[in-house]
Amino acid sequence: MKNSIITCLLVALFFANPMIAQNKEEHTNLPEFSWDTMPLYMHLRKATAFSKEEIKFIAKHPLITFEKTTGSTSYGSTEKGTLKAAAAVKNINPDTKILYYKNVVINWSGYGEDEAFLKKHPEAILRDANGKKALMPNNKTGFFDLSQENVRRYWLDHVTKMANNQEIDGLFMDANIKVLVPGFFSARVGKEKQAAVEAGYLTMMKELDQRLGKDNLLIANILRVRPEFKDAGRTYLKFFSGSYIEGFEHESFGMTYEDYLAKGIEAVQKSAREGKVIAMSMGIGKASKNAVAGIDDVRQKVNANDDLTKRLDYILAIFLVCAEKHSYIYPHDGYGITKSAVWLKTFPQYEKKLGAPKGFAKKEGYVYTRSFEHLDVVLDIQKKTAKLNWK
Repeated sequence: MKNSIITCLLVALFFANPMIAQNKEEHTNLPEFSWDTMPLYMHLRKATAFSKEEIKFIAKHPLITFEKTTGSTSYGSTEKGTLKAAAAVKNINPDTKILYYKNVVINWSGYGEDEAFLKKHPEAILRDANGKKALMPNNKTGFFDLSQENVRRYWLDHVTKMANNQEIDGLFMDANIKVLVPGFFSARVGKEKQAAVEAGYLTMMKELDQRLGKDNLLIANILRVRPEFKDAGRTYLKFFSGSYIEGFEHESFGMTYEDYLAKGIEAVQKSAREGKVIAMSMGIGKASKNAVAGIDDVRQKVNANDDLTKRLDYILAIFLVCAEKHSYIYPHDGYGITKSAVWLKTFPQYEKKLGAPKGFAKKEGYVYTRSFEHLDVVLDIQKKTAKLNWK
C-alpha cells in the first residue's frame, strides 16, 4: 500500500509540476521541411548491411528512423548497425535527421549494450510477484523493470551516448503507450508493479528531457486514441519534440471507424498546429488480423503490380488534412524492407507540386476539405474515400 501511495504521488507530480512541462519550441535541430512536394518520412529496418542503392534512396528523406535490428547481423549489434547506416546516409545528405530507435521498456534482442548490462544485472528484467518473467504476446521477449533506478540510469546513459554521436540527431522511443495504459502491465505483473513501472517511466522521461531535450529530436510513439487517454496522449507531448503516428485505423474501442479516426485526426491536428513534429506512418495494405498484437501496425502485404492509387490517395488525404510545418508521411508495406513490395519505389503523388496550405482543414460531418497551392483535398472517412484534385 505504501508503494502504491508513493507511485500515485509521483504520477500526480508529473501533471502538477510546471518545471516538467518544458516547451519544445526551443529546438535547434528540427528536420528540413518544404511544401514543394509531399513531405516524406522514412522508418525501416534491415538486419544486414544496406546496399549503395538503398542508402541513396533513404538519404532523400529529411527524417529517418532506423528501427531495431538494423545492421545487427552484419555489424554485430543494432547500435553498430545503426551508426554504420547513419554515417552512410549522412555522407550523401548531411542535412537529413536520423533517429536512433530505442524501446522504452521492451528488451528487444540485437542490442549489444543491453546484453552486457543484463549479464551483470539479471534482476533488471521485469517479473511478477511470483518471480515469473513478464513477456510480450510472442511469449519470448521480456521487459526492463523501469521501477528500478539502476535500470533507468542504464537506459538514459545508453541513449545519451547514442544521441551524442555525430551521426545521430535524436531518439525514436517506442512502447510508451504500453507503459501508460494500465491494463497491459497490470495483467502481467499486477496493479502495484504496473503503477511503479509507470512512475519510473515518467521519472525517466523527465530526466531525458533535461539531458537531451533542447538539442535533440525526441520523437515518441505517443499520440493514440485510447479510452484511458482523455486527450489521445497529448499531455505527454510536453516531454517530446513530436509524435510518431501508427495504428490510426487499428482499434475502435466500441466506436465506429469514422468516429475513432476523427478523434485521431483532431489530436494530430492540434499537435501539429502547436509546432510538434509529426511522423505519420500508414500501411498501404489492408488491415491484418495479426495487428491485434500491436506490433508494427501489421497489415496484409501488397503486390507491386496492384493498383495502389485508391488506397494511397486515401492515406495521403488523411495526412494532408492534419499536416503542418514539420509533418511527414510514410505510406509503407512493412518496416522490414526485405519483404516490402514497394521498397525503392516512388509514386506520382510524391513528385507532383503541392504548395503551402491555404488554411486549416474544414470539417463537415465526416468530410474534410483542404486546399493547397496546387492541390484540393476531399476526404470522406465514413465512406473511406478521398479525392486529390491536382491543379
